[in-house]
Amino acid sequence: MSGEARFTDLSVRDAPGAAGAGLTAPSVSVLARGLRKSYPGVEAVRGVDLTVRAGETFGFLGPNGAGKSTTIAMLCTLARPTAGRATVAGADVTADPAAVRRRIGLVFQDLTVDGDLTAAENLRFHADLYGLPHRTARRRVAEMLDLVGLHGRRHSLVRTFSGGMKRRLEIARGLLHAPRVLFLDEPTVGLDPQTRAQVWDHLHRVRQQRAVTLFLTTHHLEEAEHCDRIAVIDDGRIVTEGTPAALKAAIGTDRVVLHTTDDAAARTALGERFGLAARRDPEGLLLHVPDGAAFVPVLCARLGVPVLSVTVTRPSLDDVFLHCTGRTIRDADGTR
Repeated sequence: MSGEARFTDLSVRDAPGAAGAGLTAPSVSVLARGLRKSYPGVEAVRGVDLTVRAGETFGFLGPNGAGKSTTIAMLCTLARPTAGRATVAGADVTADPAAVRRRIGLVFQDLTVDGDLTAAENLRFHADLYGLPHRTARRRVAEMLDLVGLHGRRHSLVRTFSGGMKRRLEIARGLLHAPRVLFLDEPTVGLDPQTRAQVWDHLHRVRQQRAVTLFLTTHHLEEAEHCDRIAVIDDGRIVTEGTPAALKAAIGTDRVVLHTTDDAAARTALGERFGLAARRDPEGLLLHVPDGAAFVPVLCARLGVPVLSVTVTRPSLDDVFLHCTGRTIRDADGTR
């Protein structure tokens, strides 16, 4: 049997959730098997397997340099895979890259809108590149600007826009030709938290109104919470995959941050009296226990070191990354 035939079988039968879920080929937007990308002396992506269902918001979560952008580049036909196969919106990224490009939209990590053009002119230029008929283009430009809340600024020069407005314009541009999959590479990088939340409000509206699959990369933990499913990637490999809630629940422990009058002595006491390993954290001592609320009273009574403060939180996606890789995503990013 040829490699292509095996890949076709795999796309339906071996896709996660296929059994009992009625998953068929048209319901899969992005499929990758054994995807690899090597450069001289560097293996950036090391055998990625992915199945993204049509209409879902799928996130690639990982630190800078983990292989997120390289994988996106291969799926968008901007880089040729060294090995493996992938299809996007039913088209093979290697055998039929032109078909892939017609069926996807792409929002780059860096802003690429033209500041010397108006919002409408930026979109009309994009419509010309895709060969949209004039009447269709005019209607689509108006629809997309309205969708991202920029209709009132359609005649304003883009250089007068805020960073969040420029990002929303890029989302409108990526959707102009009605793609089936919209790829977003770090869509809110460089934006403040309030603007980031506004961009996500518009992305949710996009998916509801346009029934488009959103595939994004991010290293922002709070951003990954917006996704239906996420794949945690590190060092070019996917280390775990699932819904944010399921991944956090699988850890099975709460996060406890403890601050005492003598954290060094408290760390020793945690090991000797409770058999717990604590990690130094900027906030104090970090440890994980199955039931944090029940553990805290026992901890304060038996620790033997005065406790100044203690907080208990449910597992986060950073805890998921720590559980899978042995370090937090912030440590991997070098942000601490």
